[in-house]
Amino acid sequence: MNRRAAMKNAALTIGTLAIGQSVQATQEAEQQLGLSATNHSACRWCYGDIPLEELADRGKDIGLKSIELLKHEEWAVVQSRGLTCAMGQPDNLSLIDGFNDPKNHANLQADYQTLIKRAADAGIPSVICMSGNRRGMSDYQGMINCAIGLRPLVKQAEEAGVLIQMELLNSKVDHGDYMCDHTAWGAGLAEMINSPNFKLLYDIYHMQIMEGDVIATIRKYHNYIGHYHTGGVPGRHEINASQELNYSAIIKAIHETGFKGYVAQEFIPTYKDKLAALAEGLKICG
Repeated sequence: MNRRAAMKNAALTIGTLAIGQSVQATQEAEQQLGLSATNHSACRWCYGDIPLEELADRGKDIGLKSIELLKHEEWAVVQSRGLTCAMGQPDNLSLIDGFNDPKNHANLQADYQTLIKRAADAGIPSVICMSGNRRGMSDYQGMINCAIGLRPLVKQAEEAGVLIQMELLNSKVDHGDYMCDHTAWGAGLAEMINSPNFKLLYDIYHMQIMEGDVIATIRKYHNYIGHYHTGGVPGRHEINASQELNYSAIIKAIHETGFKGYVAQEFIPTYKDKLAALAEGLKICG
């Protein structure tokens, strides 16, 4: 390599380093200003002893854009404070009696028809649903039953511009016998329904317990995922260094898929100041 080429390479290296430092400085400045690449949400039930109005006011100050898993009569409370409810829920949400059992379809369809209309009218982007427990049913039959029960609702959701999202839960520790307990099963259901308005709520805590390999799974199935929940493993507490998951790396991998939806903190705080725990979680998630 001659002297001129060496100088050119050195200049390019210095320029690349300068760009990298500039990007890092910009990211740090955005963090200091309270800006974030992550659309932050928090699950209401984790802060049930804090009045919703206070949670919305203080949550907005620390970077929340949403408080979710709210019933329809609560949506206006957070919206009036400049937040949204990223995921609404029906008045009678059951984890065990879900769409995998045809005997539940009539009641669920009536409830969700009302919920989807309310969500569309209020500008709520998505609503949660559950598979229900197996009770001896095969996974394939349960998948077929879920698809049959959900298809008319998904069609309504397409017309209304609302997402229906089924949550992945662990059946090993917290929700024994729950059917939608592996990402591949949820993806199979999404393929069967075949609609951009049906997605999976990928709960990182639950899926670490059931199948691990979180980042690789997210990269493989990200097209089927419309929402994320956090939680420290084990115990579903803070997502800091006290538990086994590297949430900074997980969030980075989520953003690398092009995800633009919401990441909701769903851990049970152990800190005396629960909102300090929430603020820590938002900071970890960027």
